[in-house]
Amino acid sequence: MTLNRFTRSLWPSAVAAAAGIGLLAGLQNYGVAQEAGQRLPDAALQAAEPAVGLRTATLAGGCFWGVQGVFEHVRGVKHAVSGYAGGSQETATYETVSSGRTNHAEAVRISYDPAVIRYDELLQIFFSVALDPTQVNRQGPDTGPQYRSAIFPSDAEQARVAEAYIAQLEAAKVYSQPIATRIERDAAFYPAEGYHQDFMALHPRHLYIVANDAPKLRALQRFFSERVISEPVLVSRPPS
Repeated sequence: MTLNRFTRSLWPSAVAAAAGIGLLAGLQNYGVAQEAGQRLPDAALQAAEPAVGLRTATLAGGCFWGVQGVFEHVRGVKHAVSGYAGGSQETATYETVSSGRTNHAEAVRISYDPAVIRYDELLQIFFSVALDPTQVNRQGPDTGPQYRSAIFPSDAEQARVAEAYIAQLEAAKVYSQPIATRIERDAAFYPAEGYHQDFMALHPRHLYIVANDAPKLRALQRFFSERVISEPVLVSRPPS
């Protein structure tokens, strides 16, 4: 467990702002972090998935607070749950995963409506604003394999689309370093503890959120304004 991560868990709830006031608006006065992100090219290979019913996508990009916070503001996303992908159920707890020895990654399982947003479009947002995919076993201040960049496809079609999009980005040389994002098949997902859910929405003034995750949300608004919803879809407040 890193000092940064330990400190994040223990900061008092007095820094929290109530959910439902609009996180995008609430972050305007806290722009201390360097802005990041870009709008990457659309995927050349579109996901072939039925436009009926919900689908799931599981993505890991460092601390799950920020990744969840981004996708809770994406139109067509119905739920985004922070959790642990890979490893076993017995060791899928925050304290144990933080050791870096369980093979889990902090991840977010996204339930989405493919009639509104396709899997490849989720990947475009993920790579554009949610992480730096060139970092190996780390994101920002957090280090260890539990913070790796990874995609956990739920079927062969998702794996095919993910592989094709990574190859497309590599060929376009959109990054100065190789993409380190791994595609990990057949990995289980275990929801994280309740206090991790909706953390970015519930604690927009938390110093870690201000410094590391608020820029991701601003980048989403800047580069994908047509896909942004102002009020997040929260685990604690599911859509009606």
